[in-house]
Amino acid sequence: MSIEEARKAHDLTISEALVAEAEALGLDITGAAEQGIARAIKAEKERRWKQENADAIKASNDYVAKYGLPLAKYRMF
Repeated sequence: MSIEEARKAHDLTISEALVAEAEALGLDITGAAEQGIARAIKAEKERRWKQENADAIKASNDYVAKYGLPLAKYRMF
């Protein structure tokens, strides 16, 4: 996230044990939470993309299984 990005304050309820351990380790709790949320968003977007494109992925894999890779004869490895 860039410095120029707008920030929004938000109340989060986080386990006291996690907060205490993060503080003991000198971690930036807000930054860690932000990174965790960003990873969760990325993972969910990937999951949804795979679900939405499952038919096309299957069709492509079936084609390769049946006919092989297109232009495979030109591969150097």
